[in-house]
Amino acid sequence: MSTVSSPDPYTAVSTPLYYGGREHQTEATLTITNPARPSEVVGRAASATRDQALAAVAAAREAFPAWAALTPAERAAYLTEANSTVTADVEAEAAILSSENGKVVGESIGDHYGLLQRTELAIGLADIVDATDVLPGPPTETLVSYKPMGVVTIIVPFNWPIAILGAALPYALMAGNTVVVKPPPSCPLATTRAVLRYAQKLPAGVLNVVTGEDAEIGEALVSNPDVAKVCFTGSVGGGKRIMTMAAQALTNVTLELGGNDAVLILDDAEFTDENMDALFGGIYASTGQICMNAKRIYVHSSKKEQLVAELTKRLQAVKIGPASDPSTTMGPFHQKAQLGFVTELVQEARDAGADVREFGELPGGEWAEGYFIRPSMVIDPDPSLRVVTEEQFGPTIPIITFEDTEEGIRMVNDSPYGLCNSIWTSDEQTARTVGSRLQAGYIFHNTHGAPSLDQRAPFGGVKQSGIGREMGPIGLRSFMEPHALGLNKG
Repeated sequence: MSTVSSPDPYTAVSTPLYYGGREHQTEATLTITNPARPSEVVGRAASATRDQALAAVAAAREAFPAWAALTPAERAAYLTEANSTVTADVEAEAAILSSENGKVVGESIGDHYGLLQRTELAIGLADIVDATDVLPGPPTETLVSYKPMGVVTIIVPFNWPIAILGAALPYALMAGNTVVVKPPPSCPLATTRAVLRYAQKLPAGVLNVVTGEDAEIGEALVSNPDVAKVCFTGSVGGGKRIMTMAAQALTNVTLELGGNDAVLILDDAEFTDENMDALFGGIYASTGQICMNAKRIYVHSSKKEQLVAELTKRLQAVKIGPASDPSTTMGPFHQKAQLGFVTELVQEARDAGADVREFGELPGGEWAEGYFIRPSMVIDPDPSLRVVTEEQFGPTIPIITFEDTEEGIRMVNDSPYGLCNSIWTSDEQTARTVGSRLQAGYIFHNTHGAPSLDQRAPFGGVKQSGIGREMGPIGLRSFMEPHALGLNKG
């Protein structure tokens, strides 16, 4: 059996395809570069043909009956063994992820631990996988159970690819499905390596990984009638394309898409070092490239100056640079296009008269070509500006004041998105009543961001932020089909 060798930091990384229990090479490859220094090649990943993608689905389909026939306890035992590989050589593996992604190494280590922890949570649901509900007669006694679906395609994005994989992969496998993973073509190396280690502890064909260009292999992994479900995390535009492709075979989809997520700070909110650190991370972590990061702040006018002062204090400590520098706290954008987009939004707000405050110094010398940007606050922008209405996916935040709670609720909900909002108040009952009125799949209280997310809860968005839920018992059931058996008692 092939193994994933420890990486040599001085050698470019190379990753294969993996399906049917073995590695496969390709004629074409994807060249992966470092966003902090785009002239630097980090490694090369196999670029699959359509036929190879179809072969991966076929391998998963062949493995499905035997995997589905195992008991949940037997599948849990396999996943426990697979999970033991996730953090092997984690610092070296995180360095690879940071080099291809751009984010700081500490975040890349956390990315790996995300898969570890989420697999543990999925394993913990083994007892409910085969649970049956009984609807008593007469005239029939109906047994409602849940069955695995078949082959699942999981498509993950560049920003937190390994942790995001953990929101779907272990749940799909625990439910009895087999899986084909498609890592992001711009950032596939560390994810492929993690999946390889994980897959080698499972029966052949149960877990497969295929890298390549979306246009070449997307149809084989999404429109394929042998694929029972597609899980996609990414942009709204990407989700719409996936949904259109999946419609060709009426394939089930879960879409976790972008969110122009809002923070609502009421006049009785209390700011502490702990919750301000959390809010700062919930805005600026990963250079703002996290779907559930705060993208808009609505603050009661009495709290505005204190809020700005708290964020300013933390922004003044930001060190912009490459992930390879241990002193770096904010890396580059992953892609040049995103740098251009966010720069444009901030400049547009400045030109419209908003108070734009930028912080930090851009690195020079050998890092001058990197996709770096100074983090910023955009204070009192016109609410119609794109920095408010569109998801920036970058380290900038518009701050808008309000006087009346009803006005604040209206502004939060005035968006086509709804992934994760937050309510800030010192009164728990207010948090319950106002939080229940905010339109999003998940609402934080006095905090915001991924570290505060309860991973036992279902995760997903409303409106254009997605369809379906991942994680927790509901996430497990999303990978299963309800099955009713009516026993005639007449």
